Amino acid sequence: MEHGKITPTAEDYVRTIYVLGEEMQPVIAARVADEMGVSPSTMVVTLRRLQSQGYLRVERRKEIHLTGKGRRVAEGILRRHFLTERLLTDVLGMDWVKAHQEAHRLEHAISAEVEERLAKLLNNPSTCPHGNAIPGKELPNAKKSSPLSVVAQGREVVLQRITEGGERDSRLLGFMQQHQLVPGARVTVLEVAPSLGIMNLKVGREEFALGIEAAKKLRVLDV
Repeated sequence: MEHGKITPTAEDYVRTIYVLGEEMQPVIAARVADEMGVSPSTMVVTLRRLQSQGYLRVERRKEIHLTGKGRRVAEGILRRHFLTERLLTDVLGMDWVKAHQEAHRLEHAISAEVEERLAKLLNNPSTCPHGNAIPGKELPNAKKSSPLSVVAQGREVVLQRITEGGERDSRLLGFMQQHQLVPGARVTVLEVAPSLGIMNLKVGREEFALGIEAAKKLRVLDV
């Protein structure tokens, strides 16, 4: 993975555009500004700078697309983030929420050498703790997964992963870990109540409700 000379703030913008592109189409400036918590004017200036540096291009309809250079930067920062999360959860025993927050702080400081040694120490994991494929690794059955929100009442599925958008929701991360809603868990959809915006689920012996909007951020596979 090439790290290149790019500021941590620029890395955050590129990573955000990459993640949004995986979750939705098209990616527009307003959505990126919302995710980054910046004003429209700041977003415009930043996009111009990143475009001039060759990390992205803005199409006529104001759709944002990363270049090959931009994608490499985004995948590099995600790889370092995911490996750091693995270290913090698997080795240091941190919970999901703290691990995600700490990994975001540390990801910009990890060198290529440390990244390589970290991957070796962790036995080259293929996913982050939340089930997302670490760049450089392929996730089996990734294209076959579906959002939990579309699973019909009465069906049983296996949780594959929580999307990167879901990972940014600290309350959802905490809720999932509390209810053992983790990758590999078997989940039974007991009831779907669209008018209330909730799904009633069962994991193991525990039954609980999850918002349908939150369920859109979880990907599942057929049993």
